[in-house]
Amino acid sequence: MTTTPDRKRGSYAKGQAKRQEILDAALVVFGRSGFHSGSLREIAKRVALTPAGLMHHFATKEELFTEVLRQRDERVKEAAGDVAEDTLLQQMRRVVSYNQTTPGLTSLYTVIAAEATNRDHPAHEYFAARYATRAEQTATILADAQRDGLVREDLDVHHASRLIAAVMDGLQQQWLLDDTVDMTGVFDEFVRGYFLNPAPPTAPGSETG
Repeated sequence: MTTTPDRKRGSYAKGQAKRQEILDAALVVFGRSGFHSGSLREIAKRVALTPAGLMHHFATKEELFTEVLRQRDERVKEAAGDVAEDTLLQQMRRVVSYNQTTPGLTSLYTVIAAEATNRDHPAHEYFAARYATRAEQTATILADAQRDGLVREDLDVHHASRLIAAVMDGLQQQWLLDDTVDMTGVFDEFVRGYFLNPAPPTAPGSETG
């Protein structure tokens, strides 16, 4: 019968919508309470399911958690765009600005990154690999930018690649504690003072007006 495929498609779409609803609820719960304290019962309650019904969509708490992290990274990557040597710092700024509009995602990242320092945490390897990979990629791009005179020639690109992550993470934590902190403004000052060549001094008598 021709209605059978339509019913299947409708059922699939409904299932996918419920799956996303669960992920959105899990983001809130994990972002507030972390992985270990974040309760599947609370997540299920938020989406009008029993814990058993929730497990129909995600087999384990770890599977649900991993998908929440993956979606978070995809959203941030979309906000940043493709990274190149002449746009790296602007795109990092874009991420900082985006994080300031998504407190749930920002809280999730900050809470889980702190928890994941424990080697037994399910996200430990994920975060360790993430920091290492991002540092390596950023150092390579900074080296290209340095070669082309876009950043200071005396910059240690390997230290700088780690420092970018440290500043961004530290700003997020301060902003979550006090939302009057201007993350984008502070990041701009960091870039100006640390990465860019100082402006040449103005020659005497060259001012106009």
